[in-house]
Amino acid sequence: MRIGLLTDGGYPYVSGDARLWCDRLVRGLGQHEFDVYAFSRSERQEDEGWIPLPPNVQRVRTASPWLAEDDGVLPGRRARRRFAECFGELAGVLCGVSAGAAALDGRPAAGATGNAVESASTDASQDAPTAEADRFAYALYGLAELAREEGGLAGALRSEAAVRLLERACRAPGVHRAAREARVPDLLTVAAYLERALHPLGLDWYEDDGLGAVDLCHAASGGTAVLPGLLARHFNGVPLLVTEYGVRLRTHYLTAPGAPPAVRSLLAAFHGRLAAEAYARAEVVTAGNTHTRRWQERCGAAREKQRTVYPGMDARPFAQVGESSECADPDALVWVGRVEPAKDLVSLLHAFAEVRKQQPGTRLRIVGAPAGPEGAAYLDHCRALAAQLFPDEAEGPHTPGDNPVSFEEIGGPDLPFPADAYAAGAVTVLSSVVEGFPISLVEAMLSGRATVSTDVGAVVEVIGGTGLVVPPRNPRALADACVALLRDPERRARLGAAARARALELFTVEQNIEAFHSIYLEIVSSAPVSRALLDGAGEPLPFAVPAEAQVPVRWNAAAPDLAARSVPGWAAGSPVRANTPVPAPEGAR
Repeated sequence: MRIGLLTDGGYPYVSGDARLWCDRLVRGLGQHEFDVYAFSRSERQEDEGWIPLPPNVQRVRTASPWLAEDDGVLPGRRARRRFAECFGELAGVLCGVSAGAAALDGRPAAGATGNAVESASTDASQDAPTAEADRFAYALYGLAELAREEGGLAGALRSEAAVRLLERACRAPGVHRAAREARVPDLLTVAAYLERALHPLGLDWYEDDGLGAVDLCHAASGGTAVLPGLLARHFNGVPLLVTEYGVRLRTHYLTAPGAPPAVRSLLAAFHGRLAAEAYARAEVVTAGNTHTRRWQERCGAAREKQRTVYPGMDARPFAQVGESSECADPDALVWVGRVEPAKDLVSLLHAFAEVRKQQPGTRLRIVGAPAGPEGAAYLDHCRALAAQLFPDEAEGPHTPGDNPVSFEEIGGPDLPFPADAYAAGAVTVLSSVVEGFPISLVEAMLSGRATVSTDVGAVVEVIGGTGLVVPPRNPRALADACVALLRDPERRARLGAAARARALELFTVEQNIEAFHSIYLEIVSSAPVSRALLDGAGEPLPFAVPAEAQVPVRWNAAAPDLAARSVPGWAAGSPVRANTPVPAPEGAR
């Protein structure tokens, strides 16, 4: 099988997101060939290079959406008119302009021509979500076809005409309030973002020797990475698989809080429509946990298409710690992760102050590096708070003294490997207020450690009853749970053993690879790509495609009633019964 793996700022770059997961997937499925189609995030990421690739990676093609290059395409009058129609329709969908209003404003609704324009207001009575999805798809694939015919779309997307079309849509009657309040700087920002987001439309990846030659497109994330898969499906009929371990639409909601409301509204509408289109066209949509799956369903993913495939983690580095009943300090609490405000170490420090009142000999080891400048400032704040909460045990924020709180990083002489951090304490604590899939929590489970976690993200789903869960931003509840485990070694041992068994069953690399292998076979068997195979003279090869590839049956599903399908059209009436019953042959239904 030949897989087109689509990534955005990830594999195969050294600093890519989900790089490790993609690498394990590709290496674990060595029986399949992979073509990697990757978008880079910055020039720095490109300069850092790629990780070593396994031999089953046949090809790597990259593109740089962040690089504003002029494609040199000068569209003619017809192309400009078609661009105005498609991009205007896209802008109208993002602003909330109804199909009827668009037609009355002088622009045809999606696919409407001639007399259809006159009846656009009647069409507005259709089911609204379906109509909007059709309009978005019409605009998106219309722009893609135009880019394919003209050789590019970058110049048109960054032109003054594109900004004017956005402005016209924002000033149309019935638009969202935030869009109506958009000013020229806001429109320029949105137009520049859309130019980068729609960069894949102008790539030459969709020919017969590119994505048209693969059996399946696998988008390793949502957002821009999905666009090549959508276009491969549109132009070549290649089935699409979408995998998300974090929903891009949710990420957009949580980032750039200082952006103007008009910009946030228009870009959120774009991400929402793109996600809905990807979920509608994909054969299967996988999520890394139920939390992400609920977001996908809210954004339009059909339940019958959804699968939950947990991230796979290598359990071998934690085997020795997990199988050992000993730990370095039975009175130590350990926190492991990236230091940033979302981890709420402030609440953890206040909770630890309550723990010290009940268990005076307890220590807290915070293990992790800061995430960027914001994380470094937050780490300094936490150091100062630790010195303030325990003034008798530390002379200042930068002197270790006998302070029961230590700030460390993995890779030092005391903690050379991640497993050593979990082995350093009896209880692992997670205090986050925002969390997707808690990697550090799974590592603690693989290490056989009892855990205390806040109820955020997919924590409850991951823990599954093998640890204690408390509300977020509640230091007293966090402290009580930690004290309960510190005082009960037998309970800690039972929870740790159960946690390790659960992690080995659900969260290993092997189960992740096997799950995707089964999904690949399911998709290819139910939605094979129809290609005309030619001989050396360019003539079609007879019997090149096996007959079973044309049978519309899901091979992994329950067998349909083939007897009902075998009745010819001329025998569709009531059956004629023989006077004497004839016994059915053995094995017949």
